[in-house]
Amino acid sequence: MNPKIYLSSPHMGGTEQHFVNEAFDTNWIAPLGPNVTGFEKDLETYLGNNSKVAALSSGTAALHLALILLGVGKGDEVICQSMTFSASANPIVYQGATPIFVDSEMDTWNICPIHLEEAIKDRIAKGKKLKAIIAVHLYGMPYKVDEIKTISEKYEIPIVEDSAEALGSSYKNQKCGTFGDISILSFNGNKIITTSGGGALVTKTEVLKEKAVFLATQARDQAPHYQHSEIGYNYRLSNICAGIGRGQMEVLDKHIGLRRNMNNFYKNIFKNTDTISVFTEPNSDYYSNHWLSCILVKDADNKGLREEIRLALEKDNIEARPLWKPMHLQPVFKNALYYGEKISENLFKNGLCLPSGSNLNIEDKQRITKILLKFSI
Repeated sequence: MNPKIYLSSPHMGGTEQHFVNEAFDTNWIAPLGPNVTGFEKDLETYLGNNSKVAALSSGTAALHLALILLGVGKGDEVICQSMTFSASANPIVYQGATPIFVDSEMDTWNICPIHLEEAIKDRIAKGKKLKAIIAVHLYGMPYKVDEIKTISEKYEIPIVEDSAEALGSSYKNQKCGTFGDISILSFNGNKIITTSGGGALVTKTEVLKEKAVFLATQARDQAPHYQHSEIGYNYRLSNICAGIGRGQMEVLDKHIGLRRNMNNFYKNIFKNTDTISVFTEPNSDYYSNHWLSCILVKDADNKGLREEIRLALEKDNIEARPLWKPMHLQPVFKNALYYGEKISENLFKNGLCLPSGSNLNIEDKQRITKILLKFSI
């Protein structure tokens, strides 16, 4: 069997080992240390816009803390983009709150401003005050930032910007991860850069960052003994993992360029067919890191072409995956409210994520091309 081609595998730049070895040499094996501080500074510099970054154990942990910082609790309601990974929605339930799911729009596949406002108006009419909006930059594509921000400000509902998949993406030349009242990043093993496992919470003030760090380190009060006045969490990133992140930051822009090249690679393969389109930016305001390159199959007769492509790739040991199954269709959220039509449902039905790694070589691309060309006529 041919070697496995993954959807998105880790891609080391070469200097990660230096930072990790330095941690070993100086015995900074404990959770905190110079790499954590350095990684946070690297991210703050990269994001700009006076960002303050707290490095955490995962993007999910960052989302959980974001909701805590916004005062989300039992009985509250939080709007969440339906088409996303479950980690966007699960922290709502951690807090005893109720997720309200909203459909996507076709330009960016992200939360639809029209259905978002419809949901807000309806919940207000029913006497509910929504505590937050979780908006996601799906597959690295920025959501409709201006429209969502206008709605957020109109109804005074803060935005949690889920930029887990969008480090390096931008909207109108401003980096994703800087648009929310609180924003989050992910450095999971399949992301555009990785710390093995990890994430970050991005805020606009040092005070809010310090509060996040306090909660992430078991909420230990200032005292010579262990004293706790609030519930805390073990959510801080380790110094070892942060060392990997520091090395990854040195190759981030290079890896973004390689991912964007993969998007162009697929556009070239499918340039002669109207049946399959490659997901790309709607206009020049949007700049996607193309963390994953995706295709949408026009399958009006429901002949299963999307699945035929996936299985053909799988037969040659090439990973491909349907788009995220919308949260309102998930068994665990079967009773949740949903506002919208069937945009996200149809995207899930007819969309496919293709191998997009920045470390795919010529032979990998030749294998992918050989199979996909059969479907490109």
